[in-house]
Amino acid sequence: MKQEKNDQVLMRIFLSETDKHNGKVIYHMLLQLLHDEKIAGATVIKGVTGFGAKSRMHTANLLSLAQNLPIIVEAVDSKENIDKVLPKIEQFVDDGLITFQDVKAIRYSKD
Repeated sequence: MKQEKNDQVLMRIFLSETDKHNGKVIYHMLLQLLHDEKIAGATVIKGVTGFGAKSRMHTANLLSLAQNLPIIVEAVDSKENIDKVLPKIEQFVDDGLITFQDVKAIRYSKD
């Protein structure tokens, strides 16, 4: 098994699942953009509950069909690649939060 260790950046974009830009759901647009820009990896995570800057609680429970739940789009790549795609991401995110964290990544492969 091959192992590759690198210093990377973990970018997290915090949104709501109903956030839209030009009528399109933002997290779908972001995932496609990250894929098109060949970012090493990205995942969309749906939160069960949360709140943001406006302190409005978004929650899922059994008594209601939850809408507008928190969404986190995570992406990992080199600082250079994240910095390159960031201006394009900022065009979509009107209301949200973007955080960055330096991480050590280990990639495993059978090749």
